[in-house]
Amino acid sequence: MTRRRATGVHTASPDHGELEPSSGAHAADALPESLNIHVDLPPAPQPVMPEDEVAVAIDDVAVNPGTVVAAGSSTMSVEVVTPALAGAGHRGASRRDPSPYSALLSADATKLRRERVTTDTGSHVAIVDVPGEAAAGSELEVPETSDSLTADRLIDLNRTTRPAPQGGFNRFLYDASLHLVNLGDSAKVRAHKAMNARIQKRFEGGARFVPVLTRKGGVGKTTVTTLLGMALADARDDRIIAIDANPDRGTLAERVDRQTRETVRDVVTKAASIGGYTDFSRFVSRDETRLDILASDSDPTLSEAFDDNDYNVVAGLAARYYSLVVTDCGTGIVHSVMRATLQRADSIVIVSGGSVDEARLASETLTWLEANGYGELVRNAVVAINLATQGTHLVKVDEIEAHFQSRVREIVRIPYDPQLAAGSVVNWHELRPVTQHAARELAALVVEGLPAERGH
Repeated sequence: MTRRRATGVHTASPDHGELEPSSGAHAADALPESLNIHVDLPPAPQPVMPEDEVAVAIDDVAVNPGTVVAAGSSTMSVEVVTPALAGAGHRGASRRDPSPYSALLSADATKLRRERVTTDTGSHVAIVDVPGEAAAGSELEVPETSDSLTADRLIDLNRTTRPAPQGGFNRFLYDASLHLVNLGDSAKVRAHKAMNARIQKRFEGGARFVPVLTRKGGVGKTTVTTLLGMALADARDDRIIAIDANPDRGTLAERVDRQTRETVRDVVTKAASIGGYTDFSRFVSRDETRLDILASDSDPTLSEAFDDNDYNVVAGLAARYYSLVVTDCGTGIVHSVMRATLQRADSIVIVSGGSVDEARLASETLTWLEANGYGELVRNAVVAINLATQGTHLVKVDEIEAHFQSRVREIVRIPYDPQLAAGSVVNWHELRPVTQHAARELAALVVEGLPAERGH
């Protein structure tokens, strides 16, 4: 009997469900209604689940019997529908999961998340807890404290306006353009304001005393005193007084329009009746810059009798009502008034002319002060070189200035001015600009050397 190799098709035995060899023609008729196919596969590797996933794993999945669908008479297919996490009443829904993820299994549980809210300026950050559902699409309104309303946050620097310019072409253009074009102050005006700021230094603890002195007459000591006092009074808001303490009949009061005949002698004799500034103001003359000037006696006999005790009476009263007291001293450096003046001095101004002998005498004044215990005043002194004296054009002023730079704090040159050369009333606003600038520079340097607080 000849055996033929099967072509890969077997018929199934009705009893065992196994395929028997058969010809290809009858293979389709021999197939049973169902087949059991055994496939031996290697075991699938079990993936290692991370610990954080194990913590949130769901052990059981509830199956709703209503979701089972019959697929045929001999087989059944089960459609597994995953219940909602919020499914209350389903089997397994009441199972308590000790993991941190259990709070997410209830729809009633509030889902919180951290939301970072930044203001438009980017300068203020608030951290708030908001419900997860509300944070998805709602607009948050975070209450802020009053501390968040800072100037840096609120002020629009692009909209700040500069003040109107003062004087010159910039002011003309500002007015002509109906305030639409504002170039600000010119460099000259800015320099003037900067100088004012230096002169306007405030003081604590009483008046400051500034004597103006030299050993030689005729070098412009009274003129420098007048310019210094006017420059201070014109720039400052407080009261400034210049006292003529020259025992040799000073001429300080002749530099302003004199409004009274009272002198330092009258202040001494009537000191007990002076109870305030109104009483004291009857003894002084005031010029257009608001500088008060107290004259010395015109009688040489009376002026010579003015001593250190008299000066202390006048200076004590002046210190009650004035912030700065400028004293026009005489040439007698050993006079008792000079001693009282130096004892009260916070700073001094030494006046030198532009000639050889005037410069030498000014330097000798510094030497005398150093030898008599006033070395600190010398180091803090300001030397004013008056260029209006004769012989100045023949002298190397730079060499005079270099000499004094080695001895004092600052040096200022006072230029020639026709109004000053007349030796009469000085009108501050009619002085040449260069003269005003020199006087203002002198005032600024003097003020910078004065202590801001008494005892410093």
